[in-house]
Amino acid sequence: MSKGTLAFLLGILLILLPYLGIPSVWKQYAYVALGIILVLLGYAIRRAQYFHEIDNGNGERGGDTFVETTQNLFSQSKAE
Repeated sequence: MSKGTLAFLLGILLILLPYLGIPSVWKQYAYVALGIILVLLGYAIRRAQYFHEIDNGNGERGGDTFVETTQNLFSQSKAE
């Protein structure tokens, strides 16, 4: 089962939870647990997507987060 499918099914469970007829104390714990699981799952999906975007295809990861330049970007004169 993929992470996206798991997130979808947990979302459906979260929608149906108020109508399942379980005690309200258990519902509170279920809401917290499902919320934490969905947050962690969402983070894992976004992280995997980010790593997929910066993958060069040869086992190396690269991105445009830092580019070193050899050109002088600022003038050497002092501000007066």
